[in-house]
Amino acid sequence: MMRPRVSKLSHVLSKYIHDDAVYAKVRDLLNCEMEVGLARSTNANATVKMFITYVQSLPNGTECGDYLALDLGGTNFRVLLISLKGSSVEMKNKIYSIADELMIGPGYKLFDHIADCIANFMADHELNGKQIPLGFTFSFPCHQEGLAVGRLARWTKGFNCEGVVGEDVVTLLQQAIKRRGDINVECVAILNDTVGCLMSCAFSDHSTEVGVILGTGTNACYMEKLQRVELWDGINSEPDQVIINTEWGAFGDNGCLDFVRTDIDKEVDRTSLNPNKQIFEKMISGMYMGEIVRRLIVECASKGLIFNGHIPADLNTEGRFYTKYVSEIEQDEDDGEFSRTQQILDELGVIKPTLIIDCQRVQEICRVISERAAFLASAGIAALINRINKPNTTVAVDGSLYRFHPHFHNLMLQKTQSLTREGLKLHMMLSEDGSGKGAALVAAVAHRIRTTSSAHSS
Repeated sequence: MMRPRVSKLSHVLSKYIHDDAVYAKVRDLLNCEMEVGLARSTNANATVKMFITYVQSLPNGTECGDYLALDLGGTNFRVLLISLKGSSVEMKNKIYSIADELMIGPGYKLFDHIADCIANFMADHELNGKQIPLGFTFSFPCHQEGLAVGRLARWTKGFNCEGVVGEDVVTLLQQAIKRRGDINVECVAILNDTVGCLMSCAFSDHSTEVGVILGTGTNACYMEKLQRVELWDGINSEPDQVIINTEWGAFGDNGCLDFVRTDIDKEVDRTSLNPNKQIFEKMISGMYMGEIVRRLIVECASKGLIFNGHIPADLNTEGRFYTKYVSEIEQDEDDGEFSRTQQILDELGVIKPTLIIDCQRVQEICRVISERAAFLASAGIAALINRINKPNTTVAVDGSLYRFHPHFHNLMLQKTQSLTREGLKLHMMLSEDGSGKGAALVAAVAHRIRTTSSAHSS
């Protein structure tokens, strides 16, 4: 009796299951889109923008001393002190809040508040009087014009401070520090969390040349040869390389990924806050995975394939099936219990007793969607590794999806290796605190290079 229903479920899910040829096509398409973003003549119309970060050097193990990091990306921000000595890293940090009125008031007041908090942190750690370089993770859209020059493109996340859009945020920070007059801090680098992710791992593994975020959103950066970066406007000196922030979440915005998108993918996009934008991200990241699964469960239930065709009100509510449920359900073993799955379905109002076959099918739906996400990310990473074309490359990965999903790491490792050019090996490494530790390391490398250059000049 169950065989026809299983067959129908397989038919519904088949639209989300692809062979290596399809993922190889995704890999090759991304490489083509990256070339469009790197070329001077086509960058303006590129969907994958390939932003230059001006970070050219990775940690080499000789960095030492104290560095500050500032991590601003929401209503709270962190100030960190990173002490480097050989291979050891000591971190201290404090979280500060930003009042609602500062988020929408004059920009100078926001930066004055940040400078006040830096001063408070330095006093707490007896750093007053010391000259300390600072790395600034600024998680808002920026047009970067140098290692320590980044102009705000637009505010997001509830911020709308006047007098900041179009301005260099590093200059605004330095002016606020100067207004205080009692701390000696120089911001030597501005970066996003993807670059920080790469740098954090590169400190302990010098073969790290790719950084990937797989969390609420997704993005990747990698080390590119300068000769391929037509928009490079920095100094043409060694090392002849630079980290490129791909902004690959927008891959597919021009329709090139429509061959792997389903009706549910298109519905999730249509009802999102940014329709027709971030197409690749919407098939991978944590912000959308739970909603894709929810809609697929509803489709299966409406066809009588699960829950005897009954759809509880909660499951009919957009956003009610959280991505964390996918990770929790996939942790259940097929032992006849399905305790986590049963609990989640109970929370969603599925009528008890839930049949074990329903739990198996819900788990299968979750598995298929998370596998597709992992394999799409793998296709992207394979494109980057093939571009780097080195015998061994370490990929730094961070984000809640990668951290907490029970199978994401293994799925990605196997699929990426199968899509990577023969003879190229890879290693995937969880990045620890890229937005904090990574920012300080960018500052440390910049300080090392500046100090070395000064010594040679002398």
